[in-house]
Amino acid sequence: MKRLAWWLAGILVIVGSCVGIHELTSYTVQSAQHATITVGSMGSDYDIWQHIAKSQDAKAMGLTIKVKQITDGVQLNKATADGDVDVNAFESWSYYETYNRQNPKEKLAALGTTYLEPMGLYSKKVTSVEAIPDGATIAIADNPSQASRGLLLLQKAGLIKLSANFGALGSLKDIKRNPRHLKFKQIDDTTGPRIIKNVDAVLISNTVALEGHLHVLRDSIYHESFNKSTKANVNILATAAKNKHRASYLKLVKLYHKADIQKYIKQKYYGTKINVNKPLSYFND
Repeated sequence: MKRLAWWLAGILVIVGSCVGIHELTSYTVQSAQHATITVGSMGSDYDIWQHIAKSQDAKAMGLTIKVKQITDGVQLNKATADGDVDVNAFESWSYYETYNRQNPKEKLAALGTTYLEPMGLYSKKVTSVEAIPDGATIAIADNPSQASRGLLLLQKAGLIKLSANFGALGSLKDIKRNPRHLKFKQIDDTTGPRIIKNVDAVLISNTVALEGHLHVLRDSIYHESFNKSTKANVNILATAAKNKHRASYLKLVKLYHKADIQKYIKQKYYGTKINVNKPLSYFND
């Protein structure tokens, strides 16, 4: 009888332990599935992700999202690398690559694509690229990624010719031909709409243009199109390199491309944020 009692007690302890382990495991898995994801963003992207965080699509996918606004791109990337932000939603592929080159010890990883916002060339003095006069002053961003993007746009417009090896860190020094003797004024890229009357033309990213009540498809005299030549300007979601395979973060990419979310974005931003749902291999093709 004593042996039977000890044997039964042992079974109860083992069963109790297994139940406890199961409950702990279930709780851990459940907690991981419902953990809050902090998305860092700025400008119109901040507004978009606030909408996404409150959407039925997010709830249906079991995602709880907190949106944090950081208005400096470098600081936002550093916050992501440090873990203060889980995922960021603001940067183009070229901006991301430039950051990783300049910060090899705090590298980020891309999760997926979101959209292309066309950069535009704006002017209050002329109505076409052809009308830009000899010796005109063009305002261009003073940060490397936006500057190189702007120079590529000017080349596409036929205004300048760049060196053959021009890349993401290309600068004004890489201009090989300037037949109209254009002058360049480097500016903080957030001030474009405010100085548009002070120069002959200014290159403005669409996020900044929207904040300045400018519509790139309607108000610019020249703008980017979505094709292979502009793939480096496609925006992405990024996270710290160690988190690149985290399932809940990867879900954000699918969430962004949901039909209801895209309908909202198209209506609110007048079609200026062109949806791009491509695999990351698209950038290497």
